[in-house]
Amino acid sequence: MDFGRLITAMVTPFSADGSIDWETTGRLLDYLIEDQLSDGVVVCGTTGESPTVNDEEKQALFAFAVKHARGRCKIIAGTGSNDTAHSIHVTRIAEQCGVDAVLLVAPYYNKPTQEGLYQHFKAIAESTSLPVMLYNVPGRTIVSLSAATTLRLAQLPNVVATKECAALDQVAEIVMGAPEGFLVYSGDDSSALPALAVGAHGVVSVASHIIGKPMKAMIQAYLDGDVSRAAKLHGEQLPIFKGLFDLPNPVLVKAALSLQGLPVGGVRLPLVAASESELETLRRVLKQEA
Repeated sequence: MDFGRLITAMVTPFSADGSIDWETTGRLLDYLIEDQLSDGVVVCGTTGESPTVNDEEKQALFAFAVKHARGRCKIIAGTGSNDTAHSIHVTRIAEQCGVDAVLLVAPYYNKPTQEGLYQHFKAIAESTSLPVMLYNVPGRTIVSLSAATTLRLAQLPNVVATKECAALDQVAEIVMGAPEGFLVYSGDDSSALPALAVGAHGVVSVASHIIGKPMKAMIQAYLDGDVSRAAKLHGEQLPIFKGLFDLPNPVLVKAALSLQGLPVGGVRLPLVAASESELETLRRVLKQEA
């Protein structure tokens, strides 16, 4: 499956009481698809605060996104966790909801070996007919899925892609060794263009909530062979790439959406909202980009 070049890891909009804001969720999906040109949307990934969204809410979000998108983009369900059995359970829920694929984050905290990682992802992949995208983000999970283990998993028939946040060398190693049709996505906005240069297919992005159009233009310029324009667009977007991660994700991207006229509510504990001084810094970054 080709998920497209630009996938947005979508935030989960909350009401003032902390419940899911369904009206805003619909507006956000429309905005990401129509205005920011997302080819795909990850629902209930870690940017969607998956650790604090319960299974009933996840099921409702998966079903809502599929129905609301109406085939305008791929809907990828974040179903991974550090509990293999529970990940299988949520993956089956997602499949029943009609999503296009699942995204499986590397198990965090319990620090499995590479063999443990392989068996974890293999068990989930074998429990579903859905396409599977792996997600390696060692800065958040501590453990890192090695290139060798990724390539071993890529031999499974429905493991079709990976979202990679390790070093660029690892991206290149996976690209070089992957079977035909296996897609590598950068999971780091600021590394999207360098990753394309070593063979990545696209990016699973947070910044595309705010600058999806110029990111899409950057990718297209690179694909068209206009590397200097792609580099210029990358440089212009760099303050946003970096500024949105001055606090734990998704605190600042939610704040940025609100500042730009699409309020999506706050974050659930243990995350906390940005302070006024942190918001002022964000305002300067957004103004610089504009």
